[in-house]
This record gives sequence, C-alpha cells and structure tokens, in this order.
Amino acid sequence: MEIVLAIAIGVLTGSGVWLLLRPRTFQVIMGLALLSYAVNLFIFSMGRLGLALGKAPVLQSGVTPALINYADPMPQALALTAIVIGFAMTALFLVVLLASRGMSGTDHVDGSQSDDTPEMP
Repeated sequence: MEIVLAIAIGVLTGSGVWLLLRPRTFQVIMGLALLSYAVNLFIFSMGRLGLALGKAPVLQSGVTPALINYADPMPQALALTAIVIGFAMTALFLVVLLASRGMSGTDHVDGSQSDDTPEMP
C-alpha cells in the first residue's frame, strides 16, 4: 500500500509542477491545486510512520492515557486545515483570474498573446 501512495504523491507532484510551468493562468492554478493535494497526502502518510496502526486518535474512557495507546492526531488536523486553506486559495485565485482576464483580455501568465491563439475581440 505504501508504494501506491508514494506513486500517487509522485504523479500529483509531477503533474502539478508540469502545470505550473504552462503559460496560461488556469493551468497554473490547477497545478497549484495538484501540488497542494500532493502535500496533503504526504503529510497524512507521514503521520503513519512509527505509530501504532489501528489505534484511536482521540481519548477514550477506560484506556490508559499514554502515547502508546493512541495515534497521533496532528497529521490529520494538519491535512484538514491544509484542505480548507487550499480550497480558499483556489477560489481566490479563480476570482483573480477572472478579473485579470476581464481587464487584459488574455489569460496568459505574462499578459501577452501567443502566436497559435486567435485574437480576442
């Protein structure tokens, strides 16, 4: 299972970096989203290293409150927080993209029109 998760993180990271290097703003935003998903998976997967699998992440009555009896809830909390922040960041970038396209008439990162796309009216 670890190899599947490692491959998924690698594919998301590679696709995100490839999209970040594209000339259009929407592709850059999607690349940032894919990179944030890769980081979330990485944080979540690192929380399993060295921990007892199958243990509860919250305190339970009748179980001794020692670290050996519980899983670490910090990676889960970090991943959840990162998901919320990533969603807000993507929504903000999309609004900025629409405003920028409305003002400049193009969605290229550098603001110029490429040779293979027709002129916008």
